[in-house]
Amino acid sequence: MSGTHPRRFPDPDLPGTTGVPGAPGVPAGVPDDPAGAGTPGVPDTDAGRLVLLTSSHRVAAGLLSAPAWHELRAADRVLCRDPGHPQLPHLTGAGIAVTVTPADGFDAREVTDRCAGGRTVVVLAAADGERRLTDGLARLAGSGRAGVPDLELLPGSWDLPGARLLDLIEVMDRIRRECPWSSIRTHADLAPYGLEEVHELVEAIEAGDRAEMREELGDVLLQVVFHARIAEENAEEPFSIDDVAGGIVAKLIHRHPHVFADARADTPDEVREHWSRTKAAEKARGSVTEGVPMGQPALALAAKLSARARTAGLPAAPPARGAGGSSGVSGAGSSGDSAEDFGRRLLALAAEAEAAGVDPESALRAAARRYRDTLRVAETERGAAG
Repeated sequence: MSGTHPRRFPDPDLPGTTGVPGAPGVPAGVPDDPAGAGTPGVPDTDAGRLVLLTSSHRVAAGLLSAPAWHELRAADRVLCRDPGHPQLPHLTGAGIAVTVTPADGFDAREVTDRCAGGRTVVVLAAADGERRLTDGLARLAGSGRAGVPDLELLPGSWDLPGARLLDLIEVMDRIRRECPWSSIRTHADLAPYGLEEVHELVEAIEAGDRAEMREELGDVLLQVVFHARIAEENAEEPFSIDDVAGGIVAKLIHRHPHVFADARADTPDEVREHWSRTKAAEKARGSVTEGVPMGQPALALAAKLSARARTAGLPAAPPARGAGGSSGVSGAGSSGDSAEDFGRRLLALAAEAEAAGVDPESALRAAARRYRDTLRVAETERGAAG
């Protein structure tokens, strides 16, 4: 049994969460070992209750649900086998006595004896679960020779959406400290990997491979967390993953006034207008070309520049051929074609695709993939004929 729980409040009918006010119990003065309780071969008519209380290490210690606090306060005995359990100081501070037992796990027979006579025992589950206890209880129940207490699972705290990101940050922090390779990487070292991971993600998306997409999204996320961890060590301008997340949260809220404020945007085009207008005010750029990464793939770059020009009301047509040459785009295969001529024609096609709502990079990649398949068929046919 792990220390994680469903990302929702426990169902009201979940065992251990019902009947909180006035729950049946036994006065704390009942002796620990009443006569006849738990005698081998004699089924106990009142075997009591055993509450297995779990908590998430991703939630701040001490933040437990109301049912959890009630069970802890009403219990006849609270047990824990982990002397370093993060909840212990908070339970002690709340006046709850906890008996710390051997770290190798609970003996099921001993625990059932503590529950005998209608008593309630709460076991504060360790992070690695209580497999020895639950397996032992199952064997006792199967034997039929002893009374077994009612076993209830009570999530005292549970994960919220995104909680596993905390695990990723913790793992990355340890890798950065202890891995000989990762501990010396720089932002520049990682840059090629970032490009590679994004390309692999795009390929998975275009292939419609959901499992691959999930894996590649994780690889892209790793790049973000790795760069942020490296940035913490910068002596002059350090920042952390919290700074990165805080920055994008603020940006998203500011650029979505139709969601977080009183602005109106009823269509995707109006949303884009809001975004562009807000971004222009934030950046205060002197040119529509500012902020366009020139290192991106050429077709994507051409489409981006064309889109910026069209949004700003500037001429989106490719430049003329130059002094002494004809304006516009020359026909394919013209004599005297140069690299500049080919570039101009490709630019014109990219601008035309962008204006038509087509991503030229994706379109060319799809065409290249079909061409690859055609070549493979041709190879197969040639092999069969030979």
